[in-house]
Amino acid sequence: MSLVEYYGTGRRKTSTARVHLRQGSGAITVNHRSLDEYFGNDVLKMIIKQPLSLTETADKFDIVVTVDGGGPSGQAGAIRHGISRALQIFNVELRKRLKKAGLLTRDPRMKERKKYGQKGARARFQFSKR
Repeated sequence: MSLVEYYGTGRRKTSTARVHLRQGSGAITVNHRSLDEYFGNDVLKMIIKQPLSLTETADKFDIVVTVDGGGPSGQAGAIRHGISRALQIFNVELRKRLKKAGLLTRDPRMKERKKYGQKGARARFQFSKR
């Protein structure tokens, strides 16, 4: 039996997710832990499952994810992006639906760097006239 696997890389903020879709029953594993164990927040779990529910493929694949960098929200967004990209490789017809829902777009928003001579990215040091 040949193991068919679809791969997608997802990114958001400073998080990177490597997603592997394998034929299976719908189990999602994140960094060797179950989805419920890794993400406590239901909203984040919903975000991750968005591409699967949109394409009605929730119980077709076992998903193995390796994610690093960033916080829980960024990681969830990265996983969603990776799943969407992998689904697109699995079936090109799904691209139209995923694209319309905005799941294939890489969210470009990043933390702005701190500038020299300033307190932060935009905040200045307090100005004293006297």
